[in-house]
Parts: sequence; structure tokens; C-alpha cells
Amino acid sequence: MSSYKVAEYAGPTEIAHEGVNPLIEDINAPYAAGDFAWIMTCTGLVLLMVPGVGFFYSGLARRKSALALIWLSLMSIAVVGFQWFFWGYSLTFTHNPDAGPFIGDLSNFGLMKVLGQPSVGSGKVPDVLFCLYQGMFAAITPALAIGAAADRGRMLPAIVFIFIWATIVYDPIAYWTWNPNGWSLKMGGLDFAGGTPVHISSGAAALAYSLMLGKRTGYNKVNGLPYRPHNVTHVVLGTVFLWVGWFGFNGGSALAANTRAVMACLVTQISACVGGFTWCLLDYRLEKKWSTVGFCSGVIAGLVTITPAAGYVPPWAAVVFGVCGGVICNFATKLKFVIGIDEPLDVFAEHGVGGIVGNLLTGIFAADYIAALDGSAVGGSGIDGGWVNGNFVQLGYQLADSVAGFAYSFVMTCVICFVLNLIPGLSLRVSPEVEEIGLDDAELGEFAYDYVELSRHVNDVLIGGSAAASVKGSNEVATEKA
Repeated sequence: MSSYKVAEYAGPTEIAHEGVNPLIEDINAPYAAGDFAWIMTCTGLVLLMVPGVGFFYSGLARRKSALALIWLSLMSIAVVGFQWFFWGYSLTFTHNPDAGPFIGDLSNFGLMKVLGQPSVGSGKVPDVLFCLYQGMFAAITPALAIGAAADRGRMLPAIVFIFIWATIVYDPIAYWTWNPNGWSLKMGGLDFAGGTPVHISSGAAALAYSLMLGKRTGYNKVNGLPYRPHNVTHVVLGTVFLWVGWFGFNGGSALAANTRAVMACLVTQISACVGGFTWCLLDYRLEKKWSTVGFCSGVIAGLVTITPAAGYVPPWAAVVFGVCGGVICNFATKLKFVIGIDEPLDVFAEHGVGGIVGNLLTGIFAADYIAALDGSAVGGSGIDGGWVNGNFVQLGYQLADSVAGFAYSFVMTCVICFVLNLIPGLSLRVSPEVEEIGLDDAELGEFAYDYVELSRHVNDVLIGGSAAASVKGSNEVATEKA
């Protein structure tokens, strides 16, 4: 196959269709081999991010529930992988031009007619490749949210929740953000790689899931449940997986191997670096210690914040994204004490608040010439840009999209959790006895560490009255017995 496309697509585009007949015509001819290679590579990179989430969460949590968080992240891949095949892709990226503004239809149910037709996303790659790539976005989003189950959430209801949530929360939000029929895209909202569908929705869901689960045993409204991250090495490992994978997450969202994809990777790197040392400096001012967890948390904040803007902003703007992400997400870790919700891993502060900040900054710094790096302006499909281009209404579009995504995800997550709690056998929370023993022992019967299995019981020793540096920038402190 040539590195460049050798023919124009000649099949139907207005309805779901397999594309040209591969027994008669070369189904690859309308697409460039370089684009195939890049997007398939990015698919693997985004898949790598999901266990990265698991290790990141596991390291931040207590050792008696460390394995459960890794298990849940891997289960998210499996559950959503099937859901995406079954009806998720069809509901999100249907080709039907008569579909409504909120969700698609079942034209591609069971991935029927998903093959060589140009993708809804860009037309630069075939449907089947676009489906594979976007399926990884669908898998990582509930994996981010389910961190709220730390220490007290049952596994079976979490699995059921992931399937339902992906269907009635993620799919509609992704549809209105990226499908040409979606109300946000039609309005003019800009979201390059998932500020609202991935980060705002998962942050809001984590907050709602935590609310419906209730506070952990021993939780204090002033200091929360003080303890140190039990394994900082896991936090670093998870950060590395996520940082590397984010190049596929943002760079692949150009859906082609072009200059815009390179620019998306470049601004991703800059924002991550700036976010890392910004958060680290903020923590240093409190304890005069250079926190590894603080650095890793800042890197994630920078990556989250740049996500909706990666294909729209110039490199100098990425510095602003990194600083704002690091500062605002750091202070947002205190919000859980203000609103009285025990959200143990700060998913809301990192992803929910970070996604909102990134969306709003996109409305300010989006530049028409950056979006045109993929050649779209030549075909008359460029953007008007943000404030830097004098398009001041763009900030309003970004705000509307952010508020709608957050509100929809929060409310629907509460509804899903409320209904699950009414179904026998699907109550979300473990018993106090199981919470004391730990999820690894009670729910999995396996352990992250052999010495935990030997002791079979772990007691946390809380150091009260301490105001040291915390998990991810808050004031929480503690120690834990092995």
C-alpha cells in the first residue's frame, strides 16, 4: 500500500455502509498508509494509559485495597470493549445525518457496516480504524471515574456501573462533542481530545459516585482520612504510563500523521512539564520538601488541562495551560472538604476541574492557524479561533459545553447509583467489616504484596493534628503499618 492515498473514496457517505467491495476494489486506496500506522500506534498508547490509571490510583490508596484499583481499571477495558462493540460505537459515531443532537442510533449495532467507509470523525481514516481508536477513549473514561470506589466500593456493582455509565453518560457526551450532528459541535464548541467527554465527565462521575457511596470509616470533615500514599513507586509508574500514552491520546486525535499531530504532541509535553514543577513548587512552600507525588499530580493536571486544546493552541500558550492546571487543580483538592464529599483520589480535582480549566482556556487561546496545520482550512473547514483571533463568543461556547457535560454526568451518575442500590445484590458499598479487612482480601482474595497476605490484616495508624503535605496537594497526613 502506498504511503499516500491513491484514490478518492467512491462509496456512500451519508448512511452507514461497509464502503467499497474489497473483492472488487482496493479498500485501502482512499487512505494513506502513514495515517494507518500512526493511529494504530496511538491506539496502543491509549490502551497503555488504562493500567497506568490503575497503578496511579493503587499507589495513592492504602495497601489493603491496592490490587482492587488495578483490577477495576483492567476490567474497564474488558467491559467497555464489549459495550463499544455491542452498541457504544453506533450510539456515539453513527453515520445517520438525521440523528438527533444528543445521541446516535443503532445503524452500526454490533459493528455491522463498520469497515472501509470514511470515519465520521475526519474522513482521513476508515471507520474500522476510527472505531478501534475511539474505543480506547471509551475504556479509559470509566476507569478514571471508578477510582471513587477506593476502600469501600464492591466489585460486582462497579462492573455493572461501568457498562451502564458508558452507555448513558459517556456515549451521549462524546456524541454531542464529536459527532457532526451533536449540539455542541454544531454550536461551535472546540474539544480536540476529550476535555468534556473524558475528563469532565469522569471527574463529575467520581464526585457523584463518592457521594452515593458515603464517607469511609474514620473520615474526618477537617482532615479527611489522613494517610500517606502507600506506594509512591506505583504512582510514578502510573504517571509514566499515562505521560507516554498521552502522546497517542492527544497526538492521535488529529486522526492523521501530519503537522497538527506533531503540534498536539509538543504542547502536550510542554503543559505536562510546566504543570509538574508548578504543583511541586506549591507543595514545597508548605513543607520545604520536594514531593514526588506532588510532581506526578502536577504532570497529570497539565496533561488534563491541555487535552481539549492540544490541536488548537501554539506552544507558548501551553505554558499558561500548565501553570493554570497545576495551580487550580492543586487548590481544587481542598474542595472536597468544603462540599463534604469523601472523594479519596481527587479525581474530581484533577480531571473534573482540570477539564473545565482546559475547556475555558481553549476558548481564549485557540488559534485558527494551528487548527489549519492539518490542511483543513484549504478545504474551507477551519475554525474561527478564540480570543486570540478576536472570536470572543468562543469562551461562551466552551462554558456551555463544560457546564452541560458536568451537570449531565453528575446527575446521571447519581441516578445510576441510586437504582443499583435498590437492586438486591448490587448495593455499591461493602460492609464495615469488609472495609476494615480491605477490598483485596474480601473482594478479590488476592493481594498486591505477599507480606499483606501473611498478616491478613492491616491497621492504619493515624497521626492526628498533623498538617503535613498530602495526597496530591491537600493537607492530609498519616502513616500505615505494613
